[in-house]
Amino acid sequence: MTDSIERLYQAVCEATEDDPALARTARLRREGVNKMAKKVAEEAAEVAIEAVTGAREALIRESADLVYNLVVLWSAAGVSPQDVYDEMDRRERLYGIAQKLPKADVAASPTQSFVRGNKARAVR
Repeated sequence: MTDSIERLYQAVCEATEDDPALARTARLRREGVNKMAKKVAEEAAEVAIEAVTGAREALIRESADLVYNLVVLWSAAGVSPQDVYDEMDRRERLYGIAQKLPKADVAASPTQSFVRGNKARAVR
């Protein structure tokens, strides 16, 4: 799957130059981070709804939509899939693969991101 996400990320980055009238990815990128973040939230809600209703095939489709929109947001925010993989590896070393990072550790994280306008920047 990581290869699929890497290929998607590269395609999303390349699609930035496409005509927004013809390409959904280019349109999302031009609409800005706020629109991209809204799409991620909408897709996450749809994933949750399909999971609750037990609609397996719809859950799969909505999950793919969520991953697509998340990758579009990453590309605009200057986050690569490798950045996310590195964080997942770090968490696995600290807590195990099936554990979520404790809230106290999130606040103490060496990287904090913030959005100003349509540009995201990381502060280390």
